[in-house]
Amino acid sequence: MKQMNPPRSPRRHIALLREFFSARMIVAALMGFSSGLPLLITLTLLQAWLTENGLSLDAIGLFALITLPYSFEFIAGPFVDRYTPPWLGRRRGWLLAIQLALAGAIASLGLTDPKGDLTLVAVVALLVALFSAIQDTVINAYRRESLTDEEQGLGASMYIWGYRIGMLVAGGGGLILAQYLSFRATFLILGLCMLPGILTTLLAPEPKMQAAAPPASLQEAVVGPFMEFFNRRQNAVLILLFIVLYKLGDTLASTMTTPFYLQLGFTTAEIGTVVKLFGFWAVVLGGLLGGAAILRLGQYRALWWFGLLQALSTAGFAWLVHTGPSLAWLAVVIAAENFTGGMGTAAFVGFMANLTNREFTATQYALLASLMSVPRTLLASSTGFMATDLGWSRFFIVCTLLALPGLLLLTRFRPWLEQNDAAPAAKTIEE
Repeated sequence: MKQMNPPRSPRRHIALLREFFSARMIVAALMGFSSGLPLLITLTLLQAWLTENGLSLDAIGLFALITLPYSFEFIAGPFVDRYTPPWLGRRRGWLLAIQLALAGAIASLGLTDPKGDLTLVAVVALLVALFSAIQDTVINAYRRESLTDEEQGLGASMYIWGYRIGMLVAGGGGLILAQYLSFRATFLILGLCMLPGILTTLLAPEPKMQAAAPPASLQEAVVGPFMEFFNRRQNAVLILLFIVLYKLGDTLASTMTTPFYLQLGFTTAEIGTVVKLFGFWAVVLGGLLGGAAILRLGQYRALWWFGLLQALSTAGFAWLVHTGPSLAWLAVVIAAENFTGGMGTAAFVGFMANLTNREFTATQYALLASLMSVPRTLLASSTGFMATDLGWSRFFIVCTLLALPGLLLLTRFRPWLEQNDAAPAAKTIEE
């Protein structure tokens, strides 16, 4: 049997390359780009704009509340499952309408004025987050229904790759454009960057693997996924709490990093180049190596060690307080934080995916993703006050310590996670 493996390996590699560059995977990557683009517009770019207009840290921290729709993303799931627009089908119909609205909202953000009407800025930014959250829900459903079971892993990787490119364009590219043009022109250009996603929606086929029919009622679409999740999982409540806590410290720290960099003396161009462009590749590399390491470590040990490394890298920001605006040290800290963050995200997303039932994947995954974003919204809104009261150094130390509750709670899941890790290995031995 071993002698037969080498001849078959090249064919497997060729088949993998063909699958990697198939139309379905390209669609997954382009939809990932459209999904990742709006997130850093409402976080990094908006924070930089508000900081340059003289807003206090308290006010900037409160603006984290505009991303609240990401925490309630699961609410949209039953609606997009139950109702079908009269154009393009159930998935692409919703997607086209939301993407057009999202592009308009992003461009309109540049027409507002933080000094003249801060409330209008908040309203338009809230619309960007709302349309973005609904788009994420529809894209997740499309990807699961358009790919076979065997293609889900590769499709998710392509989606995440596109997602990171979208974040890079909005975060790094947006800050660099704002340095040389204006924020008004930058928001307009980023609104036009939604065109690849819109064209993808128009040209891509409607998924053929949908359920035979939409849920008979909205009540059925809402209640079914929740009842199934809680009935199947004995530790359902603790699992949901773990999802909130696992990346708590990392998320709270990242909420205030842009004002932190600017107050240290870095320019927006330096932030865009080092933090976004350089940090982007560290995240991608961390995700790739993390995914490979999970196969060797298993899910439990990967979540534990990646979470610990993720927490330690957060403490690196406190070191920057003492080094001052040093580009070299900024690159080191950003590389460590993004690399470990990429590893932690790979393990965490895999954990959430394994929790879902394919019969209710869209709504259940939206529920878990919404809980994951709770720290970024409700809890992150207080980070401006924390940074003001504690000072930057102690603020980042506190964020480091906030990772401990999630790691401690993880130990409660060790038996069944290690049992799941052992199942594939046992199957391989039998084969």
